[in-house]
Amino acid sequence: MHASMRKRQNYAMQSSTFLSRHGSRDMESSLLMPKFHLDLWVSFTIQNWLLDFGRPIVMIILPLEWFPLNRPSAGDYFHMAYNIITPFLLLKLIERSPKTLPHSAVYLCIITFVMGASIHLVGDSINHRLLLSGYQLHLSVRENPIIKNLQPASLIDSFELLYYYDEKLGHSMWYVPFFLILFLYFTGCFTHIKEEKRMPLAAWFLLAPSAIYYWYLITEGQIFILFIFTFFAMTATVMHQKRKGFVPDSNGLFLLYSVWVACLWSDQVLRKKYRGVIYIPEPWAFYTLHIRDKGASA
Repeated sequence: MHASMRKRQNYAMQSSTFLSRHGSRDMESSLLMPKFHLDLWVSFTIQNWLLDFGRPIVMIILPLEWFPLNRPSAGDYFHMAYNIITPFLLLKLIERSPKTLPHSAVYLCIITFVMGASIHLVGDSINHRLLLSGYQLHLSVRENPIIKNLQPASLIDSFELLYYYDEKLGHSMWYVPFFLILFLYFTGCFTHIKEEKRMPLAAWFLLAPSAIYYWYLITEGQIFILFIFTFFAMTATVMHQKRKGFVPDSNGLFLLYSVWVACLWSDQVLRKKYRGVIYIPEPWAFYTLHIRDKGASA
């Protein structure tokens, strides 16, 4: 009897410590029942694979040639759906956080994300139409055969501006707030409850497709540096919380295990275009260099 009372008193002290350090909005929901958000993680995984990773597959099933080139294609509509559904899921994820997160920072990240993803939508749509005309993604804009002889020469500057909006500005405004929101959510995913220190079976089934998607995101968006900074920040947060007696809960573990990258390779032609500290070629550039032309010649 006395042992049971002491156990409850210790748990209450741990709970108050958690509240003072994390700013929880609801003790009952965040401390007593910190559950794995299976519905949200399933929704993220499905929409990531279907609307983002699946767009190239959709464009194979429903080729761009089937649509008027001056109108959106099936892949464009999938991209539009991604731009609407992803911010909604991110907001729902933040709502589930046991930690009270700064609303202004969250809203600013969501707004920036939507703007960046929309910029990329336009640039990516035009890029795929240029592919039909022989544009080669493994070359720079000025080195492309269909671009370098354009007249007047100022048209080349316009295409370079389009490339900058798509690959540089659009990607930065898309991915930086995306990873920032995931990190902010991760900072609240810590617990001292023994049962929540491991992932449920459903989380392990979702882990592989989620991790593969993040590898695709890192290579397609050329954001390895952003990824590695996010991973180091998450690792530092785990070490900091462990000193306080807290460990990642099931949601935190799932997010931490999902953020990884598996494959780096080297190619002299692609290395000329991608000069970053860490070399990860964009999949579409690899396709135009090694697959498309060989398939056409065969």
